[in-house]
Amino acid sequence: MNIGIVCYPTYGGSGVVATELGIALAQKGHQVHFITSHQPVKLNFLTHNLHFHEVFVENYPLFHYQPYNLALSSKLVESVEKYDLDVLHVHYAIPHAYAAYMAKQMLKDIGIDIPIVTTLHGTDITLVGSHPVYKPAVEFSINHSDAVTTVSNSLKEDTLRLFNIRKNVEVIYNFIDFEKQASWSDEQCMRDTLASSDEKILAHVSNLRPVKRVLDVIRIFHKVQKEIPSKLILVGDGPDKEKADLLAKELGVKDKVLFLGKSDEIRKILCLTDLFLLPSETESFGLAALEAMAAHTPVISSNTGGLSEVNEHGVTGFLSDVGDVDDMAKNAIFLLRDAERLEKFKKQAFESAHQFSIESILPKYVSMYERVIKNGF
Repeated sequence: MNIGIVCYPTYGGSGVVATELGIALAQKGHQVHFITSHQPVKLNFLTHNLHFHEVFVENYPLFHYQPYNLALSSKLVESVEKYDLDVLHVHYAIPHAYAAYMAKQMLKDIGIDIPIVTTLHGTDITLVGSHPVYKPAVEFSINHSDAVTTVSNSLKEDTLRLFNIRKNVEVIYNFIDFEKQASWSDEQCMRDTLASSDEKILAHVSNLRPVKRVLDVIRIFHKVQKEIPSKLILVGDGPDKEKADLLAKELGVKDKVLFLGKSDEIRKILCLTDLFLLPSETESFGLAALEAMAAHTPVISSNTGGLSEVNEHGVTGFLSDVGDVDDMAKNAIFLLRDAERLEKFKKQAFESAHQFSIESILPKYVSMYERVIKNGF
């Protein structure tokens, strides 16, 4: 198949998932065309099966905001015609689903009916998409897609609750590539570069936005390190980084917290980690939790959104109410205090993560592509 993929070319979950999906499809022999404003950050190589087409927006003084929707729709039309694409898979409702619909209508005028698969990832539905300014366009775009997927049952429920959806919505979970995950051997996980032999290592990876509740991460760690010698690794950058740094100083744990900023070595960091903290306000799926589990790391998380579908309470880690720092710290100490128990949870986290392997998820997307190409629904 010739597959067009539209996504945000960023470190965010939807962009990473879309890029990894495209790479996996290309490895199976499909021609994959990424149509975005910039080359996706995870797309660090191009082959005869992987292609990138840049959406260029003309800088015209008349426009206060540059019309990316129009530029994207036009580029989609051009790409479908030029490369004989069979299907368009758009990730994130705004503006991608709407731009794809406009492209579909333009292509019909020249006798081409391109099917559209729309994958909803989270804030495009729960935050931005449900805003009164955008809701009619998002609802229209979803209903006029040929197939619609969400990355968790929780997000499907939110979609059906917030919008009047007349389409069948299928859940296809996010995934992990275990071949890449296994690229770090035990010998490469040199813990002594970050912590002494008697210290445990906790980690948090995010864009450090308020929704990730990074201040709760600091508060949890503050309680944990009183009972268990430990270090905290914070990976990422964002608006709450300075606040987290100030709180760490205020609580007297600044010397035990390592701020690593943005990093391309997440797998290496996770293989050093004993426990992953994810106390988010909301998570449509919880890709960071899955990545941690795939690296043999149990997860202490909030019980919100799709997290309970990834992190099994009492098996791969523990779930607590949003903002319940005391309970999260208690659960963390419970795991870290007993080496045998911690090792058991590490093993269970790794085994559970395999249900989200790319080998399990990829065929579901391929089947959906084949279905919409054949039947148009």
